[in-house]
Amino acid sequence: MSDEAPVAAEKIEGIVVGVDGSQQSKCALRWAEREAVRRGSVLNIVSAYTIPVFAASSMDAGYSTLDDDLIRGGAEDIVRQARADLEGSTATIRTYIESGDPSGVLLDLSQDAELVVVGTRGRGGFVGRLLGSVSSALPAHSKCPTVVVPLAMAKEQEDAGAAVASDRNCIVVGVDGSDRARSAVLAAADAAMAGSLTLRLICAVPPMGAALAWMPATVDQEAVLEDVRYQMSVGTKWLASHYPDLKMETDVVSGPPVEVLIRESEHAVLTVTGSRGRGGFTGMLLGSTSQGVLHHSKGPVMVVPDSEDPRLEDRKDFDTRAQEQ
Repeated sequence: MSDEAPVAAEKIEGIVVGVDGSQQSKCALRWAEREAVRRGSVLNIVSAYTIPVFAASSMDAGYSTLDDDLIRGGAEDIVRQARADLEGSTATIRTYIESGDPSGVLLDLSQDAELVVVGTRGRGGFVGRLLGSVSSALPAHSKCPTVVVPLAMAKEQEDAGAAVASDRNCIVVGVDGSDRARSAVLAAADAAMAGSLTLRLICAVPPMGAALAWMPATVDQEAVLEDVRYQMSVGTKWLASHYPDLKMETDVVSGPPVEVLIRESEHAVLTVTGSRGRGGFTGMLLGSTSQGVLHHSKGPVMVVPDSEDPRLEDRKDFDTRAQEQ
């Protein structure tokens, strides 16, 4: 099914994928299509375009109208090709073209979407700039989870319709004990259950000496790791109470979180992080770990925004029980 209409004309639900004709966005399109089929969700293909400031300011009204028509025509070609690339898909597909900043357009759509998918970098030039900065800006502000499909995936899958590589066999989620990370864990668990995959929970603990210059020399790194393992065991009991059939494995690793998660992403169907973790100040848009993983991941990354999931409310009960034992 295909339907073309201005983005602002209606409330868009389901999965939204931003396209700009680049190989990265084509790979994101394929990933989004498979996810839409798996979830039974509508797939909304969206392209946004802007008129360059220098063009709009230097031309009279007649030329500006012509320029708008030409650029919109390019966006229409991109959407038309994207729809053709999915010929034969069983997903319900709708296409949209909007004049406006791509980040702003996709951010508006995230209000009602269940998932937004983009590639890591888009085309250059003034018709583009579609997904270059979007993959960094969107996860920081999105109201729903954002999946960023990296260039590495485009190279890995020369056939854009190919199945995920066989050595990708789990969903990885980074945890740090914060509520934001727990929101990410729940989103990762939902994805793992839907795909009948193992959920791998990773907590990376930077070496004390390298991370905190003021840390007393008497602090035992292994003792810290052991305490984190204990906290992880409590957390998995809480998660199992909501997902009794979920296959889980945990690992506590000594090392920088970004490096650890990038390494884990090589074998993950999806790597999941919160938008911000511990240590960030309130105004921080996207945590350094999320940014680092987004820029260097070997597979798709889902960034999960803060949520008010009711399942978070009983997490402290498990901490209390553990302390009483």
